[in-house]
Amino acid sequence: MTSPQDPAPSAAAPLPAAVAGDPTRLAAIDLGSNSFHLLVANYQDDRLQVVARLGEKVQLAAGLDEDGRLGEEAMQRALDCLARFAPFLEDITPGHLRVVGTNALRDAINSQALIERAEALLGHRIEIIAGREEARLIYLGAAHALAEDGRRLIVDIGGGSTEFIIGERFEPLALESLRMGCVTFTRRFFEGGEISEKRMRQAELAALSELANIQRPYQRLGWVDPVGSSGTIKAAAAVIAAAGDAPDGVITRNGLAALRKRLIKCKKLDKVAMEGLKADRSRVFPAGVAILGAVFEAFDLERMRYADGALREGVLYDMVGRNSPEDSRLKTLDGLARSYQVDGRQADNVAATAGALLDQVRGTWGLDDDQARFLDWGSRLHEIGLAISHSQFHRHGAYLLEYSDLAGFSRPEQRLLAFLVRAHRRKFPVKEWQALPESERRPHSRLARLLRLAVILNHSRPEQPPAVPRLEAEGEALTLTLVGEETPALLLNDLEQEAAYQQAADFPLVLRRG
Repeated sequence: MTSPQDPAPSAAAPLPAAVAGDPTRLAAIDLGSNSFHLLVANYQDDRLQVVARLGEKVQLAAGLDEDGRLGEEAMQRALDCLARFAPFLEDITPGHLRVVGTNALRDAINSQALIERAEALLGHRIEIIAGREEARLIYLGAAHALAEDGRRLIVDIGGGSTEFIIGERFEPLALESLRMGCVTFTRRFFEGGEISEKRMRQAELAALSELANIQRPYQRLGWVDPVGSSGTIKAAAAVIAAAGDAPDGVITRNGLAALRKRLIKCKKLDKVAMEGLKADRSRVFPAGVAILGAVFEAFDLERMRYADGALREGVLYDMVGRNSPEDSRLKTLDGLARSYQVDGRQADNVAATAGALLDQVRGTWGLDDDQARFLDWGSRLHEIGLAISHSQFHRHGAYLLEYSDLAGFSRPEQRLLAFLVRAHRRKFPVKEWQALPESERRPHSRLARLLRLAVILNHSRPEQPPAVPRLEAEGEALTLTLVGEETPALLLNDLEQEAAYQQAADFPLVLRRG
């Protein structure tokens, strides 16, 4: 195997201690299906002070062909936009920037091609987030923008998906992301540019069909305050207010019905022009209004207010809590361990051994704190698959971690955590390793090898973690020196088998006696 290039800068370095006093510059980029947004802000005293806010209509979802591939023209629009964002990031340290992609990048089968080009342009990792994680971050951003308490429904209509969240204060109680958005619905129901009553109702019925699965459980949970965020709802509120049909920032049922009639009278997408509506949103506006109308119909709403604060604000607030006791990922992992009844003592022992092994080679292998964190998490969850079956439990565990909705984790993070669990025993999974992004292969093969050794050293499930042998690294070669009393035959046999497994994957492991 050839050694891949060094990993990209970590996207999750901890914020400095000064965050509690001096302002810290943070930035988030939201790669949406309709628009890309950049938010740069100073964080101080638990608040964000906006420094720069940019947005461009890239319409990435419109660049997907029938096979789900992004075309070169759409990719170039995306890259051109990011090139314009790049100068605003020059004074942002790597750990204070997150770049997240949503529905269009989730759906595109060739999204990795764009991601690699965009990462090279920005010099920073891009994370694709799952729909419910997008919903969680949207709620976090919106909740910080709303000063008052009370249970609220948050609706965010994007280009490729629409998120629905019920929550109180900063805690979401229900999260959902539905596959309907203003760009995808424009392609589906307004192709050719015609607007009619029939097309509008078809779009509304399709949205109602999507909403059917969450309609009753959301109504049972209830809310007192329906709130909308992001572009479509902001535009609808602005147009309705300009027409005098509702107060500024408020959408009423009657105002929305009047707006719907005005759109149908336009007859063509390229004829949509209204006071309060930006020209670059006009073509996707009717589809967005159709989705919004379905939301009002399904949830029997009389009014909804618009609130600033959405995904990008949520990303910044979430970043502040990362790698601290408030890290949302810790709560998620603790919940997983309890749900799947992971043996806590064994998990702690393996984590302690893996950490001790890491400490011996961290400098030689250039492993950072973020990678050490993933090794710890993989150690604590390596037996999660036992809840399904003892046979092939490493495969079951990997599946659970990769495909579950894990709050706080991006899809790449879940994939890397799943790889560590998949790779912790038996033959080294070369095929899965080669499927990782090139920048992640070297560090994660190294983390997996450390986890494998930690599991073997704790094979007898001791009360306390065992003494850790001396471990040395030179390139990809590891030398494990066994010291002290005579090594038990079972452990020696396991280590010899492990050396064979690693050698078969072109990872040398030499066993020595001290």
